[in-house]
Amino acid sequence: MAEDRSAAALRAREACAAAAGRLRGAGIGTEALARYVAPRRVLLWTKPATMEPLGEVWRVGTLLLGAEGELYALGHATRAAERGRPGYQSLSREERREIAAAALRGGYPAGTPVNYDAVRIPLGEAGTAEDRGPDPAPELPVGYAEGEFRVRWRRGAPLSGAPSLAAFLSERVDLLIHPPFAAD
Repeated sequence: MAEDRSAAALRAREACAAAAGRLRGAGIGTEALARYVAPRRVLLWTKPATMEPLGEVWRVGTLLLGAEGELYALGHATRAAERGRPGYQSLSREERREIAAAALRGGYPAGTPVNYDAVRIPLGEAGTAEDRGPDPAPELPVGYAEGEFRVRWRRGAPLSGAPSLAAFLSERVDLLIHPPFAAD
């Protein structure tokens, strides 16, 4: 069983690296990956929220794929933008404007898509959740079942019958490289 999981983890990591290589080779643009740093008090002043850059990723369905084949579960996304004056339309709108401004303060140019709060998905690395049982993290989009790492169609869905990570990545990368409704 442990050898099966190790072999599946190796296949999954190879599929991620191959997908990243195909996207890079096709010149598909990346998006930013960052960590949201909440506002905090420093002595008498409040330091505003910002984004700490973590790297570049491709959005592949509900997953984010790093340049070296790292895999992340999609968290939240924004586009870097000026905060502007408060409009007091709604509290949620004001929060979204503040998050967009945090991306701008993090050094991203205006309009840059920034993914934050992404969760790294360890593919069978020693000591990770994958070593503890058949499906230790049903909230993650990727899990181990039937001898393969598989991608769920929705949060909490069973893994049996779900596509393998390699098949999912292959299909999604093909769609990014050859969009079905692209203008010729």
